[in-house]
Amino acid sequence: MNNQKPVIYQLLPRLFTNTTHNCVPNGTYARNGSGKLNDIDNDVIESIKELGVTHIWLTGVIEHAQKTDWSRHGIGRDNPHVVKGEAGSPYAIKDYYDIDPDLATDVEHRMEEFEALVARIHDQGMQVIIDFVPNHVARRYHSDAAPEGTPDLGADDDSTRAFDPQNNFYYIPRQLFAPSIDLGSGKEAYTEFPAKATGNDCFSAFPSVNDWYETVKLNYGVDYSNGSRHFSPTPDTWQKMLSILLYWAEKGVDGFRCDMAFMVPVEFWDWAVTIVKERYSHIKFIAEIYDTGLYREFISRGHFDYLYDKVNLYDTLRGIQTSHCSAAQLTGCWQTVDGIGSHMLNFLENHDEQRFGSKFYAGDPAKVLPSLVVSSYMSTGPMMIYMGQELGEQATDAEGFSGYDGRTTIFDYWSLPTLRRWLTGNLKPRERWLRDLYARVLRLCNSEKAIREGRFFDLMYVNYENPTLNPHRQYAFLRNYADETIIVAVNFSDDSADMDINIPAHAFELLRIPQGEMNMTELLTGEKARKRLSADSPFEAFTGPWGAAIWKVRHR
Repeated sequence: MNNQKPVIYQLLPRLFTNTTHNCVPNGTYARNGSGKLNDIDNDVIESIKELGVTHIWLTGVIEHAQKTDWSRHGIGRDNPHVVKGEAGSPYAIKDYYDIDPDLATDVEHRMEEFEALVARIHDQGMQVIIDFVPNHVARRYHSDAAPEGTPDLGADDDSTRAFDPQNNFYYIPRQLFAPSIDLGSGKEAYTEFPAKATGNDCFSAFPSVNDWYETVKLNYGVDYSNGSRHFSPTPDTWQKMLSILLYWAEKGVDGFRCDMAFMVPVEFWDWAVTIVKERYSHIKFIAEIYDTGLYREFISRGHFDYLYDKVNLYDTLRGIQTSHCSAAQLTGCWQTVDGIGSHMLNFLENHDEQRFGSKFYAGDPAKVLPSLVVSSYMSTGPMMIYMGQELGEQATDAEGFSGYDGRTTIFDYWSLPTLRRWLTGNLKPRERWLRDLYARVLRLCNSEKAIREGRFFDLMYVNYENPTLNPHRQYAFLRNYADETIIVAVNFSDDSADMDINIPAHAFELLRIPQGEMNMTELLTGEKARKRLSADSPFEAFTGPWGAAIWKVRHR
Protein backbone atom coordinates (compact mmCIF):
# COMPACT_ATOMS: atom_id res chain seq x y z
CA MET A 1 0.00 0.00 0.00
CA ASN A 2 1.38 3.41 -0.93
CA ASN A 3 1.76 5.94 1.87
CA GLN A 4 1.12 3.26 4.48
CA LYS A 5 0.84 4.49 8.06
CA PRO A 6 3.05 2.15 10.13
CA VAL A 7 1.30 0.30 12.94
CA ILE A 8 4.04 -1.34 14.98
CA TYR A 9 3.65 -4.28 17.36
CA GLN A 10 6.54 -4.52 19.81
CA LEU A 11 7.24 -7.92 21.30
CA LEU A 12 10.01 -9.38 23.45
CA PRO A 13 10.36 -12.98 22.21
CA ARG A 14 11.82 -14.16 25.52
CA LEU A 15 8.47 -13.39 27.17
CA PHE A 16 6.08 -13.39 24.24
CA THR A 17 5.68 -17.14 23.66
CA ASN A 18 6.82 -18.38 27.07
CA THR A 19 4.00 -20.60 28.34
CA THR A 20 5.42 -21.48 31.78
CA HIS A 21 2.52 -21.01 34.20
CA ASN A 22 4.22 -20.89 37.57
CA CYS A 23 7.24 -18.65 37.15
CA VAL A 24 9.08 -17.76 40.37
CA PRO A 25 10.83 -14.46 41.11
CA ASN A 26 14.49 -14.54 40.07
CA GLY A 27 13.85 -17.85 38.35
CA THR A 28 16.54 -19.24 36.06
CA TYR A 29 16.19 -20.15 32.40
CA ALA A 30 15.85 -23.80 33.46
CA ARG A 31 13.12 -22.95 35.99
CA ASN A 32 11.05 -20.26 34.26
CA GLY A 33 11.78 -20.97 30.61
CA SER A 34 11.94 -18.66 27.64
CA GLY A 35 9.87 -17.96 24.57
CA LYS A 36 11.30 -19.13 21.26
CA LEU A 37 11.51 -17.57 17.83
CA ASN A 38 10.12 -20.74 16.27
CA ASP A 39 6.97 -20.41 18.37
CA ILE A 40 6.12 -17.15 16.62
CA ASP A 41 4.55 -19.21 13.89
CA ASN A 42 2.28 -18.31 10.99
CA ASP A 43 -0.88 -18.46 13.11
CA VAL A 44 0.61 -16.10 15.71
CA ILE A 45 1.83 -13.69 13.04
CA GLU A 46 -1.52 -13.74 11.26
CA SER A 47 -3.30 -12.96 14.53
CA ILE A 48 -1.01 -9.98 15.11
CA LYS A 49 -1.69 -8.79 11.57
CA GLU A 50 -5.45 -8.94 12.25
CA LEU A 51 -4.98 -6.06 14.70
CA GLY A 52 -4.07 -3.84 11.77
CA VAL A 53 -0.34 -4.23 12.37
CA THR A 54 2.11 -3.50 9.53
CA HIS A 55 5.46 -3.92 11.35
CA ILE A 56 6.69 -6.25 14.09
CA TRP A 57 9.49 -4.99 16.31
CA LEU A 58 11.45 -7.98 17.61
CA THR A 59 12.95 -6.61 20.81
CA GLY A 60 15.99 -8.19 22.42
CA VAL A 61 16.91 -10.69 19.71
CA ILE A 62 20.61 -9.77 19.54
CA GLU A 63 22.92 -11.66 21.89
CA HIS A 64 23.28 -9.87 25.22
CA ALA A 65 24.85 -10.54 28.60
CA GLN A 66 22.95 -12.98 30.82
CA LYS A 67 23.50 -15.38 33.71
CA THR A 68 22.58 -18.55 31.81
CA ASP A 69 25.62 -20.61 30.84
CA TRP A 70 25.69 -21.34 27.10
CA SER A 71 29.41 -22.14 26.98
CA ARG A 72 28.72 -25.66 25.67
CA HIS A 73 27.71 -23.92 22.46
CA GLY A 74 30.87 -21.85 22.30
CA ILE A 75 29.29 -18.74 23.81
CA GLY A 76 31.41 -17.12 26.50
CA ARG A 77 30.01 -16.96 30.01
CA ASP A 78 29.12 -13.57 31.44
CA ASN A 79 30.18 -12.52 34.90
CA PRO A 80 26.93 -12.54 36.89
CA HIS A 81 27.92 -9.56 39.01
CA VAL A 82 27.57 -7.17 36.06
CA VAL A 83 24.33 -8.64 34.70
CA LYS A 84 20.97 -7.21 35.72
CA GLY A 85 18.53 -10.02 36.46
CA GLU A 86 18.85 -13.67 35.49
CA ALA A 87 18.06 -13.01 31.84
CA GLY A 88 20.03 -9.78 31.55
CA SER A 89 19.21 -6.53 29.80
CA PRO A 90 18.53 -6.79 26.05
CA TYR A 91 20.41 -3.49 25.83
CA ALA A 92 23.70 -4.85 27.19
CA ILE A 93 24.81 -6.30 23.87
CA LYS A 94 27.76 -8.68 23.99
CA ASP A 95 27.80 -9.76 20.32
CA TYR A 96 26.24 -7.47 17.72
CA TYR A 97 26.48 -10.22 15.10
CA ASP A 98 24.58 -13.01 16.85
CA ILE A 99 21.13 -14.04 18.07
CA ASP A 100 20.41 -14.54 21.74
CA PRO A 101 20.61 -18.29 22.52
CA ASP A 102 17.66 -18.14 24.93
CA LEU A 103 15.38 -17.67 21.94
CA ALA A 104 16.53 -20.69 19.94
CA THR A 105 14.98 -24.13 19.76
CA ASP A 106 18.29 -25.39 18.36
CA VAL A 107 21.04 -23.08 19.65
CA GLU A 108 23.47 -24.15 16.95
CA HIS A 109 21.02 -22.87 14.34
CA ARG A 110 19.80 -19.74 16.12
CA MET A 111 20.58 -17.44 13.18
CA GLU A 112 18.69 -19.66 10.78
CA GLU A 113 15.71 -19.60 13.14
CA PHE A 114 15.81 -15.79 13.17
CA GLU A 115 16.03 -15.65 9.38
CA ALA A 116 13.07 -18.04 9.11
CA LEU A 117 11.01 -15.80 11.40
CA VAL A 118 11.85 -12.77 9.26
CA ALA A 119 10.68 -14.73 6.22
CA ARG A 120 7.42 -15.72 7.92
CA ILE A 121 6.65 -12.11 8.81
CA HIS A 122 7.45 -10.99 5.26
CA ASP A 123 5.25 -13.73 3.85
CA GLN A 124 2.33 -12.23 5.82
CA GLY A 125 2.97 -8.86 4.17
CA MET A 126 4.48 -7.23 7.25
CA GLN A 127 7.92 -5.79 7.92
CA VAL A 128 10.53 -6.45 10.61
CA ILE A 129 12.18 -3.98 12.97
CA ILE A 130 15.03 -4.86 15.33
CA ASP A 131 17.01 -2.87 17.87
CA PHE A 132 20.24 -1.10 17.04
CA VAL A 133 21.99 -0.24 20.29
CA PRO A 134 24.70 2.27 19.35
CA ASN A 135 25.48 4.03 22.63
CA HIS A 136 26.77 1.21 24.83
CA VAL A 137 27.63 -2.50 25.05
CA ALA A 138 27.94 -5.11 27.79
CA ARG A 139 30.92 -4.69 30.12
CA ARG A 140 32.60 -7.64 28.42
CA TYR A 141 31.99 -7.50 24.71
CA HIS A 142 33.20 -10.28 22.42
CA SER A 143 31.83 -11.46 19.10
CA ASP A 144 32.29 -15.06 18.09
CA ALA A 145 29.93 -14.69 15.12
CA ALA A 146 31.30 -11.60 13.35
CA PRO A 147 32.38 -11.97 9.72
CA GLU A 148 35.97 -13.11 9.38
CA GLY A 149 38.42 -10.27 9.77
CA THR A 150 36.08 -8.11 11.88
CA PRO A 151 37.96 -6.91 15.00
CA ASP A 152 36.12 -6.70 18.31
CA LEU A 153 35.16 -3.38 19.78
CA GLY A 154 38.05 -2.20 21.93
CA ALA A 155 40.51 -4.71 20.49
CA ASP A 156 42.90 -2.01 19.26
CA ASP A 157 42.22 0.66 21.90
CA ASP A 158 44.97 2.50 23.75
CA SER A 159 43.57 2.04 27.24
CA THR A 160 46.19 4.32 28.80
CA ARG A 161 44.35 7.31 27.36
CA ALA A 162 41.05 8.57 28.75
CA PHE A 163 40.08 9.68 25.26
CA ASP A 164 41.42 8.95 21.83
CA PRO A 165 39.35 9.60 18.67
CA GLN A 166 40.13 6.11 17.39
CA ASN A 167 39.38 4.27 20.64
CA ASN A 168 36.05 2.47 20.84
CA PHE A 169 35.71 3.03 24.59
CA TYR A 170 36.41 5.76 27.13
CA TYR A 171 38.81 4.89 29.94
CA ILE A 172 39.56 6.05 33.45
CA PRO A 173 43.33 5.42 33.49
CA ARG A 174 44.95 3.97 36.59
CA GLN A 175 41.54 3.31 38.18
CA LEU A 176 39.98 -0.06 39.00
CA PHE A 177 36.29 -0.35 38.16
CA ALA A 178 34.54 -0.08 41.53
CA PRO A 179 30.77 0.49 41.29
CA SER A 180 28.57 0.53 44.38
CA ILE A 181 27.52 -3.08 43.84
CA ASP A 182 29.01 -6.42 44.86
CA LEU A 183 31.57 -7.53 42.27
CA GLY A 184 32.24 -10.86 43.97
CA SER A 185 35.46 -12.31 45.33
CA GLY A 186 38.17 -14.73 44.33
CA LYS A 187 38.05 -16.30 40.89
CA GLU A 188 34.38 -15.33 40.47
CA ALA A 189 35.00 -11.62 40.96
CA TYR A 190 34.48 -9.16 38.13
CA THR A 191 37.65 -7.16 37.49
CA GLU A 192 38.07 -4.30 35.05
CA PHE A 193 41.30 -2.32 34.83
CA PRO A 194 41.50 0.35 33.74
CA ALA A 195 37.86 1.13 34.29
CA LYS A 196 35.74 2.07 31.30
CA ALA A 197 33.08 4.79 31.27
CA THR A 198 29.53 3.56 31.95
CA GLY A 199 26.79 3.75 29.33
CA ASN A 200 24.71 6.59 30.80
CA ASP A 201 27.61 9.05 30.35
CA CYS A 202 29.12 8.19 33.72
CA PHE A 203 32.81 9.00 33.21
CA SER A 204 33.90 7.64 36.56
CA ALA A 205 35.25 4.36 37.91
CA PHE A 206 32.56 4.49 40.61
CA PRO A 207 29.06 4.26 39.07
CA SER A 208 26.17 3.87 41.48
CA VAL A 209 23.58 1.11 41.60
CA ASN A 210 21.26 3.47 39.70
CA ASP A 211 23.70 3.90 36.82
CA TRP A 212 23.84 1.59 33.83
CA TYR A 213 26.72 -0.24 35.48
CA GLU A 214 26.23 -3.31 33.27
CA THR A 215 27.19 -1.33 30.16
CA VAL A 216 30.17 0.50 28.67
CA LYS A 217 29.86 3.80 26.79
CA LEU A 218 30.98 3.80 23.14
CA ASN A 219 33.25 6.54 21.83
CA TYR A 220 32.12 8.30 18.63
CA GLY A 221 34.88 10.91 18.69
CA VAL A 222 33.49 13.32 21.30
CA ASP A 223 35.85 14.26 24.11
CA TYR A 224 33.44 14.82 26.97
CA SER A 225 36.13 16.39 29.14
CA ASN A 226 36.08 19.52 26.98
CA GLY A 227 33.28 18.97 24.45
CA SER A 228 35.61 18.85 21.44
CA ARG A 229 34.56 16.73 18.47
CA HIS A 230 36.97 14.67 16.39
CA PHE A 231 35.26 13.27 13.29
CA SER A 232 38.06 13.46 10.72
CA PRO A 233 39.47 10.99 10.02
CA THR A 234 36.33 8.90 10.46
CA PRO A 235 36.39 7.37 13.96
CA ASP A 236 36.88 3.62 14.14
CA THR A 237 33.63 3.23 16.10
CA TRP A 238 31.71 4.78 13.19
CA GLN A 239 33.10 2.20 10.79
CA LYS A 240 32.34 -0.73 13.09
CA MET A 241 28.78 0.37 13.80
CA LEU A 242 28.06 0.94 10.11
CA SER A 243 29.24 -2.61 9.42
CA ILE A 244 26.73 -3.87 12.01
CA LEU A 245 23.86 -1.98 10.40
CA LEU A 246 24.75 -3.31 6.96
CA TYR A 247 25.07 -6.86 8.33
CA TRP A 248 21.47 -6.85 9.62
CA ALA A 249 20.18 -5.06 6.55
CA GLU A 250 21.57 -7.93 4.52
CA LYS A 251 19.65 -10.33 6.79
CA GLY A 252 16.41 -8.78 5.54
CA VAL A 253 15.33 -6.52 8.39
CA ASP A 254 13.31 -3.50 7.29
CA GLY A 255 14.05 -1.04 10.05
CA PHE A 256 16.08 -0.20 13.13
CA ARG A 257 14.77 1.20 16.39
CA CYS A 258 17.87 3.07 17.54
CA ASP A 259 18.24 2.93 21.30
CA MET A 260 19.06 6.27 23.00
CA ALA A 261 19.85 7.75 19.60
CA PHE A 262 20.30 11.26 21.00
CA MET A 263 23.30 10.08 23.09
CA VAL A 264 25.20 9.48 19.83
CA PRO A 265 26.37 12.54 17.85
CA VAL A 266 24.04 13.51 15.02
CA GLU A 267 27.06 13.66 12.71
CA PHE A 268 27.33 9.87 12.93
CA TRP A 269 23.70 9.43 11.94
CA ASP A 270 24.15 11.84 9.03
CA TRP A 271 27.02 9.69 7.77
CA ALA A 272 25.76 6.18 8.58
CA VAL A 273 22.05 6.47 7.72
CA THR A 274 22.93 8.05 4.38
CA ILE A 275 25.17 5.10 3.49
CA VAL A 276 22.65 2.48 4.61
CA LYS A 277 19.82 4.12 2.67
CA GLU A 278 21.97 4.36 -0.47
CA ARG A 279 22.22 0.56 -0.41
CA TYR A 280 18.86 -0.33 1.19
CA SER A 281 16.51 2.53 0.39
CA HIS A 282 13.49 0.88 2.04
CA ILE A 283 15.02 0.67 5.52
CA LYS A 284 13.48 2.94 8.14
CA PHE A 285 15.28 4.42 11.14
CA ILE A 286 13.43 5.15 14.39
CA ALA A 287 15.11 7.29 17.06
CA GLU A 288 14.50 6.90 20.76
CA ILE A 289 14.78 10.54 21.75
CA TYR A 290 13.61 12.61 24.71
CA ASP A 291 14.30 16.23 23.77
CA THR A 292 11.84 18.11 21.56
CA GLY A 293 14.58 20.64 20.87
CA LEU A 294 16.48 17.97 18.95
CA TYR A 295 13.54 16.67 16.91
CA ARG A 296 14.07 18.72 13.78
CA GLU A 297 17.84 18.23 13.68
CA PHE A 298 17.54 14.45 13.99
CA ILE A 299 15.06 14.42 11.11
CA SER A 300 16.77 16.86 8.76
CA ARG A 301 20.41 16.16 9.56
CA GLY A 302 20.23 12.72 11.15
CA HIS A 303 17.89 11.44 8.42
CA PHE A 304 15.64 9.59 10.86
CA ASP A 305 12.29 8.56 9.45
CA TYR A 306 10.53 8.54 12.82
CA LEU A 307 11.12 9.79 16.35
CA TYR A 308 9.63 8.75 19.68
CA ASP A 309 7.22 11.49 20.74
CA LYS A 310 7.44 10.51 24.39
CA VAL A 311 8.07 13.86 26.09
CA ASN A 312 5.40 15.59 24.03
CA LEU A 313 2.26 13.57 23.25
CA TYR A 314 2.82 10.54 25.51
CA ASP A 315 3.54 12.59 28.59
CA THR A 316 0.56 14.85 27.89
CA LEU A 317 -1.86 11.95 27.47
CA ARG A 318 -0.53 10.35 30.63
CA GLY A 319 -0.99 13.63 32.49
CA ILE A 320 -4.59 13.88 31.30
CA GLN A 321 -5.20 10.32 32.47
CA THR A 322 -3.41 10.43 35.82
CA SER A 323 -2.87 13.99 36.98
CA HIS A 324 -6.00 15.82 35.87
CA CYS A 325 -4.04 17.80 33.31
CA SER A 326 -6.27 19.59 30.84
CA ALA A 327 -7.06 17.95 27.52
CA ALA A 328 -6.62 21.45 26.08
CA GLN A 329 -2.88 20.78 26.27
CA LEU A 330 -3.23 18.40 23.31
CA THR A 331 -3.37 21.44 21.04
CA GLY A 332 0.15 22.31 22.17
CA CYS A 333 1.31 18.80 21.27
CA TRP A 334 0.60 19.10 17.56
CA GLN A 335 1.83 22.69 17.55
CA THR A 336 5.18 21.53 18.99
CA VAL A 337 5.69 19.17 16.05
CA ASP A 338 3.89 21.22 13.41
CA GLY A 339 5.48 20.45 10.06
CA ILE A 340 7.13 17.23 11.29
CA GLY A 341 4.08 15.42 12.69
CA SER A 342 4.38 12.68 10.07
CA HIS A 343 7.74 11.75 11.64
CA MET A 344 6.33 11.28 15.14
CA LEU A 345 5.96 7.74 16.48
CA ASN A 346 3.20 7.64 19.09
CA PHE A 347 2.56 5.04 21.78
CA LEU A 348 0.86 4.45 25.11
CA GLU A 349 3.14 1.59 26.19
CA ASN A 350 6.58 0.18 25.49
CA HIS A 351 9.12 -1.85 27.45
CA ASP A 352 10.35 1.23 29.34
CA GLU A 353 6.96 2.57 30.39
CA GLN A 354 4.33 1.47 32.88
CA ARG A 355 1.40 -0.48 31.54
CA PHE A 356 -1.62 1.67 30.71
CA GLY A 357 -3.92 -0.55 32.75
CA SER A 358 -1.62 -0.75 35.78
CA LYS A 359 -2.49 0.94 39.05
CA PHE A 360 0.40 3.33 38.41
CA TYR A 361 -1.25 4.67 35.23
CA ALA A 362 -4.95 4.44 34.33
CA GLY A 363 -5.78 1.60 36.70
CA ASP A 364 -8.25 0.18 34.18
CA PRO A 365 -7.27 -0.89 30.63
CA ALA A 366 -10.88 -0.31 29.50
CA LYS A 367 -10.32 3.46 29.79
CA VAL A 368 -7.90 3.42 26.87
CA LEU A 369 -10.13 4.53 23.99
CA PRO A 370 -9.64 8.33 24.05
CA SER A 371 -5.87 8.04 24.45
CA LEU A 372 -5.69 5.31 21.82
CA VAL A 373 -7.71 7.32 19.31
CA VAL A 374 -5.72 10.52 19.80
CA SER A 375 -2.33 8.82 19.58
CA SER A 376 -3.41 6.73 16.57
CA TYR A 377 -5.20 9.43 14.57
CA MET A 378 -3.55 12.76 15.36
CA SER A 379 -0.95 12.36 12.57
CA THR A 380 0.10 10.19 9.66
CA GLY A 381 3.12 9.00 11.65
CA PRO A 382 3.43 5.52 13.18
CA MET A 383 1.41 4.13 16.07
CA MET A 384 2.99 1.48 18.28
CA ILE A 385 1.54 -0.94 20.82
CA TYR A 386 3.35 -3.32 23.17
CA MET A 387 2.70 -7.04 23.49
CA GLY A 388 -0.29 -7.72 25.72
CA GLN A 389 -1.43 -4.09 25.72
CA GLU A 390 -4.31 -5.08 23.48
CA LEU A 391 -5.34 -7.65 26.10
CA GLY A 392 -5.22 -5.26 29.05
CA GLU A 393 -1.98 -6.58 30.57
CA GLN A 394 -1.54 -4.82 33.93
CA ALA A 395 1.94 -6.00 35.03
CA THR A 396 0.88 -7.12 38.49
CA ASP A 397 3.98 -9.27 39.12
CA ALA A 398 7.25 -8.63 40.94
CA GLU A 399 9.36 -10.76 38.64
CA GLY A 400 12.72 -10.61 40.40
CA PHE A 401 15.20 -7.93 39.39
CA SER A 402 12.13 -6.00 38.32
CA GLY A 403 9.84 -5.35 41.25
CA TYR A 404 6.15 -4.52 41.27
CA ASP A 405 6.34 -1.24 39.38
CA GLY A 406 3.67 -1.45 36.69
CA ARG A 407 6.19 -2.49 34.03
CA THR A 408 6.74 -5.82 32.34
CA THR A 409 10.27 -6.97 33.09
CA ILE A 410 13.01 -6.94 30.48
CA PHE A 411 15.58 -8.41 32.88
CA ASP A 412 13.92 -11.64 34.06
CA TYR A 413 12.72 -14.96 32.64
CA TRP A 414 8.96 -14.61 32.89
CA SER A 415 5.61 -15.36 31.32
CA LEU A 416 2.52 -13.17 30.92
CA PRO A 417 -0.88 -14.73 31.74
CA THR A 418 -2.72 -12.58 29.20
CA LEU A 419 -0.45 -13.74 26.39
CA ARG A 420 -0.65 -17.36 27.52
CA ARG A 421 -4.45 -17.21 27.34
CA TRP A 422 -4.28 -15.60 23.90
CA LEU A 423 -1.84 -18.21 22.58
CA THR A 424 -4.07 -21.05 23.77
CA GLY A 425 -7.37 -19.48 22.68
CA ASN A 426 -8.63 -19.02 26.24
CA LEU A 427 -9.04 -15.25 26.51
CA LYS A 428 -11.47 -13.93 29.07
CA PRO A 429 -14.52 -12.04 27.71
CA ARG A 430 -13.07 -8.69 28.81
CA GLU A 431 -9.78 -9.47 27.03
CA ARG A 432 -11.58 -10.45 23.82
CA TRP A 433 -13.62 -7.24 23.97
CA LEU A 434 -10.52 -5.11 24.47
CA ARG A 435 -8.57 -6.83 21.69
CA ASP A 436 -11.48 -6.26 19.33
CA LEU A 437 -11.53 -2.58 20.34
CA TYR A 438 -7.82 -2.21 19.55
CA ALA A 439 -8.33 -3.96 16.21
CA ARG A 440 -11.19 -1.63 15.24
CA VAL A 441 -9.13 1.46 16.09
CA LEU A 442 -5.85 0.30 14.56
CA ARG A 443 -7.30 -1.06 11.32
CA LEU A 444 -8.70 2.39 10.55
CA CYS A 445 -5.14 3.74 10.48
CA ASN A 446 -4.74 2.34 6.98
CA SER A 447 -8.25 1.53 5.79
CA GLU A 448 -9.21 5.23 6.02
CA LYS A 449 -7.16 7.44 3.73
CA ALA A 450 -8.07 10.54 5.75
CA ILE A 451 -6.23 8.98 8.71
CA ARG A 452 -3.53 7.30 6.67
CA GLU A 453 -2.44 10.36 4.71
CA GLY A 454 -4.89 13.20 5.29
CA ARG A 455 -4.67 16.65 6.85
CA PHE A 456 -5.31 17.49 10.51
CA PHE A 457 -7.46 20.37 11.78
CA ASP A 458 -7.78 21.15 15.50
CA LEU A 459 -11.31 22.30 16.46
CA MET A 460 -10.64 23.41 19.99
CA TYR A 461 -10.01 27.10 19.33
CA VAL A 462 -13.70 27.58 18.48
CA ASN A 463 -14.94 25.37 21.31
CA TYR A 464 -13.23 26.67 24.48
CA GLU A 465 -16.38 28.54 25.52
CA ASN A 466 -18.73 25.82 24.32
CA PRO A 467 -20.98 24.82 27.28
CA THR A 468 -21.46 21.30 25.87
CA LEU A 469 -17.75 20.56 25.49
CA ASN A 470 -15.41 20.74 28.47
CA PRO A 471 -11.98 21.50 26.97
CA HIS A 472 -10.29 20.04 30.04
CA ARG A 473 -11.88 16.62 29.48
CA GLN A 474 -12.95 16.53 25.82
CA TYR A 475 -11.03 17.08 22.60
CA ALA A 476 -12.14 17.27 18.96
CA PHE A 477 -10.40 17.47 15.60
CA LEU A 478 -10.84 16.73 11.90
CA ARG A 479 -8.93 14.51 9.51
CA ASN A 480 -9.50 15.17 5.82
CA TYR A 481 -8.35 13.75 2.50
CA ALA A 482 -9.85 14.77 -0.87
CA ASP A 483 -13.56 13.91 -0.71
CA GLU A 484 -13.58 12.36 2.78
CA THR A 485 -13.69 14.00 6.20
CA ILE A 486 -13.60 12.38 9.62
CA ILE A 487 -14.80 14.19 12.75
CA VAL A 488 -13.10 12.82 15.88
CA ALA A 489 -14.30 13.56 19.42
CA VAL A 490 -12.88 11.96 22.55
CA ASN A 491 -13.97 12.07 26.18
CA PHE A 492 -11.46 11.72 29.06
CA SER A 493 -14.17 11.60 31.71
CA ASP A 494 -16.13 9.22 33.91
CA ASP A 495 -19.29 10.89 32.61
CA SER A 496 -20.85 10.53 29.18
CA ALA A 497 -20.82 13.60 26.95
CA ASP A 498 -23.32 15.08 24.51
CA MET A 499 -21.11 17.42 22.51
CA ASP A 500 -22.29 20.11 20.11
CA ILE A 501 -19.02 20.72 18.30
CA ASN A 502 -18.44 24.01 16.53
CA ILE A 503 -16.71 23.68 13.16
CA PRO A 504 -15.47 27.05 11.83
CA ALA A 505 -16.03 28.38 8.33
CA HIS A 506 -12.26 28.35 7.87
CA ALA A 507 -12.24 24.56 8.11
CA PHE A 508 -14.86 24.23 5.39
CA GLU A 509 -12.94 26.61 3.15
CA LEU A 510 -9.46 25.15 3.78
CA LEU A 511 -10.53 21.51 3.46
CA ARG A 512 -13.16 22.19 0.77
CA ILE A 513 -15.93 20.52 2.71
CA PRO A 514 -19.49 21.23 1.51
CA GLN A 515 -22.09 22.19 4.08
CA GLY A 516 -25.51 20.66 4.65
CA GLU A 517 -27.25 17.40 5.54
CA MET A 518 -25.12 14.35 4.73
CA ASN A 519 -25.09 10.60 5.21
CA MET A 520 -22.46 9.61 7.75
CA THR A 521 -21.01 6.50 9.39
CA GLU A 522 -19.61 6.14 12.88
CA LEU A 523 -16.50 4.06 12.21
CA LEU A 524 -16.18 2.27 15.55
CA THR A 525 -19.79 1.06 15.81
CA GLY A 526 -20.90 1.06 12.18
CA GLU A 527 -23.87 3.26 13.08
CA LYS A 528 -25.26 5.21 10.12
CA ALA A 529 -27.06 8.53 10.39
CA ARG A 530 -27.97 11.61 8.44
CA LYS A 531 -26.23 14.51 10.15
CA ARG A 532 -25.64 18.18 9.49
CA LEU A 533 -22.23 19.71 8.76
CA SER A 534 -22.33 23.48 8.87
CA ALA A 535 -20.41 26.49 10.12
CA ASP A 536 -23.72 27.90 11.35
CA SER A 537 -24.81 25.01 13.54
CA PRO A 538 -22.77 22.62 15.71
CA PHE A 539 -22.04 19.00 14.87
CA GLU A 540 -23.71 16.65 17.35
CA ALA A 541 -21.66 13.80 18.80
CA PHE A 542 -22.23 11.55 21.80
CA THR A 543 -19.57 9.58 23.67
CA GLY A 544 -19.80 7.36 26.68
CA PRO A 545 -17.43 7.61 29.65
CA TRP A 546 -13.83 7.31 28.43
CA GLY A 547 -15.24 7.06 24.94
CA ALA A 548 -14.79 8.33 21.42
CA ALA A 549 -16.91 9.11 18.38
CA ILE A 550 -15.45 8.92 14.88
CA TRP A 551 -17.88 10.11 12.22
CA LYS A 552 -16.99 9.83 8.54
CA VAL A 553 -18.60 11.64 5.64
CA ARG A 554 -17.97 11.38 1.91
CA HIS A 555 -18.54 14.59 -0.02
CA ARG A 556 -18.10 16.19 -3.46
